[in-house]
Amino acid sequence: MQNETIYILAIESSCDDTSAAVLKDGKVLSNIVATQKIHEQYGGVVPELASRAHQQNIVPVVHQALAKANIDKKQLSAIAFTRGPGLMGSLLVGTSFAKSLSLGLQIPLIEVNHMQAHILAHFIKEEQTAPPEFPFLAMTISGGHTQIVRVNDHFDMEILGETLDDAVGEAFDKSAKLMGLPYPGGPLIDKYAQTGNPKAFDFPRPKVAGLNFSFSGLKTSILYFLQKQVQQNPDFIAQNRDDICASIQDTIIAILMGKLEKAVEQTGIKTIAIGGGVSANSGIRNSLVQKETEKKWRTYIPKFEYCTDNAAMIGIVGHLKYLKNDFSQQDISAKARYSI
Repeated sequence: MQNETIYILAIESSCDDTSAAVLKDGKVLSNIVATQKIHEQYGGVVPELASRAHQQNIVPVVHQALAKANIDKKQLSAIAFTRGPGLMGSLLVGTSFAKSLSLGLQIPLIEVNHMQAHILAHFIKEEQTAPPEFPFLAMTISGGHTQIVRVNDHFDMEILGETLDDAVGEAFDKSAKLMGLPYPGGPLIDKYAQTGNPKAFDFPRPKVAGLNFSFSGLKTSILYFLQKQVQQNPDFIAQNRDDICASIQDTIIAILMGKLEKAVEQTGIKTIAIGGGVSANSGIRNSLVQKETEKKWRTYIPKFEYCTDNAAMIGIVGHLKYLKNDFSQQDISAKARYSI
């Protein structure tokens, strides 16, 4: 086992991105992502359309990942795949493909929890970057999840707080939709916030006990605020777009950082890692870097390509599980809800 070269083919299909990656001994040789554009016209992901697109994309994406890695499928050591959480139809495509390929090649099958993968993406072997030391606090922020997790070891994780309703990514996207911005709106809010005044408009911050989050009240307050202003001035959003985006982003960042500070106080752990699609947000990344100076935290921010859904993060979990001989059986099934 020690002298063996470990090649992992990883497959990610939890939502609307079809991705395949090849890792050699924990290093990424390829990480291919096919993004589904069809959902833009609907203002959000349509599960049935997502699963159909995965069926069309998965073979060419896997083929491309193997070709870019310059290896033959017969060299693969194991197949890792996202078991959940996610959209059931999307997960079924990746799960079925992974099981079939594992069976055909007669190599091990490795199930991966998508949320664990966002955290363990920090352990992808890269030049000049070291992973966080245990224990550390991870904040996973995406379109479907908002969690603060205590990470004691690769597979010893404890959720300290999570959203009681909407995820932070949904708060960004729905706020953008209220402003008439196209889907996905979160990155656009980040873009326009760069030139806006973050203190132009004051939005309430929900008071939620402990380390849990709530974003539904914030979305409602933004809705009522915009409705009231547009009644008085139909051009209000167009005239104040950048300031509105900056104020929304500033409020969300304050909520996230406030909970992180509380988590550090409660645990005494000052090593912080972020993950998930929303960790690509420049305001959140900048705030975390500032905390390093202000609070003497050690912060770990993933590369942009490892923030959004991608198979490389699935692959590193597959690699770590392979080292432990932690394999799955062929009767395994996808799980839409799947806690870490």
